[in-house]
Amino acid sequence: MCGVALPDRPRTLVTSPLRGAGLDKLRAIADVVYDPWIDQTPLRMYDGEKLAERIVKENARVIVVEADSVKGPVIDLPLLAVASTRGDPNNVDIAGCTARGIPVLNAPGRNADAVAEMAVALLFAVNRHLLQADADVRAGQTYRDGTIPYQRFRAWEIKGQTAGLVGLGAVGRALRWRLEGLGARVISFDPYNAEATHRDLDALLAEADIVSMHAPVTPETTGMIGAAQFARMRDGAVFINTARAHLHDTDALVEAVRSGKLSGAGLDHFVGERVPTDHPLTTLDNVVLTPHIGGATWDTESRQAGMIADDLERLLRGEKPLHIMNPEVLP
Repeated sequence: MCGVALPDRPRTLVTSPLRGAGLDKLRAIADVVYDPWIDQTPLRMYDGEKLAERIVKENARVIVVEADSVKGPVIDLPLLAVASTRGDPNNVDIAGCTARGIPVLNAPGRNADAVAEMAVALLFAVNRHLLQADADVRAGQTYRDGTIPYQRFRAWEIKGQTAGLVGLGAVGRALRWRLEGLGARVISFDPYNAEATHRDLDALLAEADIVSMHAPVTPETTGMIGAAQFARMRDGAVFINTARAHLHDTDALVEAVRSGKLSGAGLDHFVGERVPTDHPLTTLDNVVLTPHIGGATWDTESRQAGMIADDLERLLRGEKPLHIMNPEVLP
């Protein structure tokens, strides 16, 4: 901000989906141009040059983005603030913004409840064989091969099982109380969170009936669950990953399911967020695959709107925002 006085209602370009009271508040404190990327057909995501052109066209001094690239020519513009509705705004050149004195706001935990619910949904779908049962009903095969559904689709209940959370950030914590509410015993591994019950990943894997991934992707965590780790899991364990596919070795996962070491898996992520139709994962009946929709709720959009609007209001008042990536730029 470099000591520049902020206008009362700065012209603000919003390309992130927002809704609810937060969007109403943003419109009350700023002159908003609302054009979310997700409502465009074909899908639109600005690179740095295109976003810079749009900012100049709108004469915007504040931008609120989700997927657009805030890099290159964007940060050379006289921006008062950049807000990213991501918890980890890796689409923003934070160092470049900091060098130019531009505050970068973010929205950590905006989709934690949504992703935690997705993990529960995948767990139920895998554990209770929901997709196979649905397919049999639709195909008129309720009594497939002379059997009854009770023979084919029996399962252990979640109550009484031990769920191991790998990562205890916002999503891990949101999932913890949900699983506890279902009657599961919840343990956790996270070397950066003192609340975690385990300091040794192998010990958690050996103890858990359900393993759910909630770690960020870093050089330390990439590929952290491979063949050796699947081998350490309990026979018949269920593996859930609503974080990122880079956390596990997909080939090793396929082998663990095929061999019967795992009773099933639920995945909301793939490398590149796509899986070929002939990939081995698509042939496994006890693997449930969803296309990165964990955070896709209206509530996520409402929550991130409120977080960004509240922090932009604080910034305009000369107060410190609750969620800012570079507080050193504040006067």
